[in-house]
Amino acid sequence: MKKIKNEAALVTEALRVGAIYAKKRGAGEFEATDSAKLKITYLYKLLVHDKLIQPLAKNQEDEPHMRHKLALWISRTLPENHTLLQ
Repeated sequence: MKKIKNEAALVTEALRVGAIYAKKRGAGEFEATDSAKLKITYLYKLLVHDKLIQPLAKNQEDEPHMRHKLALWISRTLPENHTLLQ
């Protein structure tokens, strides 16, 4: 797994955008008391279900790999001149 520049900030942005996506889709909302791990897992599974990202191999479905997948997803979704991609 290759490290992405600004990966932590990209994951934070992915969770923000993903929460909006899930709410608009009618798939639920994140609560203030939800843990980051729960949010990451839920958003990853939602994006895989909607075929917006490819699923990880069964032996790689852990939090670091899911975080990486979400960072890749949001980096492709953001405009090229976004500050997180600089």
